[in-house]
Amino acid sequence: MQALGFEVLWKGKNFARLMGGLWVALRISLIAVGISLVAGVLMGALMTRKNPVVKALTRLYLETVRIMPQMVLLFLAFFGTTRWFGWNLSGETASVIVFALWGTAEMGDLVRGALESIPRHQYESAAALGLDGKQSFLYVILPQTLRRLLPQVINLVTRMIKTTSLVLMIGVVEMLKVAQQIIEANRMKVPNAAFGVYLTVLVLYFLACWPVSLLAKALEKRWS
Repeated sequence: MQALGFEVLWKGKNFARLMGGLWVALRISLIAVGISLVAGVLMGALMTRKNPVVKALTRLYLETVRIMPQMVLLFLAFFGTTRWFGWNLSGETASVIVFALWGTAEMGDLVRGALESIPRHQYESAAALGLDGKQSFLYVILPQTLRRLLPQVINLVTRMIKTTSLVLMIGVVEMLKVAQQIIEANRMKVPNAAFGVYLTVLVLYFLACWPVSLLAKALEKRWS
């Protein structure tokens, strides 16, 4: 174990610091996911509207956020806006804003695709049963949309959790940043520290994302 560098994790509070960094990453991603799910559903519904102005604006937003690397968005939110507007924006807040914007765009496109994939006769059948537009959406269209969305939403959530590692570039002390600090502090005494620390980071990311996959499987089984 010593040759692999795992022993540095048990020096002082290193492992506790690593877990604290994981919590920071999860906090950012979970807040952003919560915002994205709500805003993305609204955006997806807007993207299915026939209004050309609404469609053009939502498409512009989607393509801008999708094409722009998350790293650039983080730099713009943290360094750019603080200089332009003169406000004091923390790295964690900037990260939540960026990931929420990205998640909303991705979620909106997923919702749009799911809604447009519902056969037209489903709407006609709901109308034939005497349901109005709101009732048709809640009781007929929405349940089918959720079933179609589930795999893609789970993939988006896990991607957001893993991509939070980028926030170290704007000074947020999340798990990967803590791992780098531990490795640098022990580089001379434990040359192989990087292997043990990064392998631990890999396992922790897996454990963070695995329950999401289990939840998806449970929901799929219940809805099947």
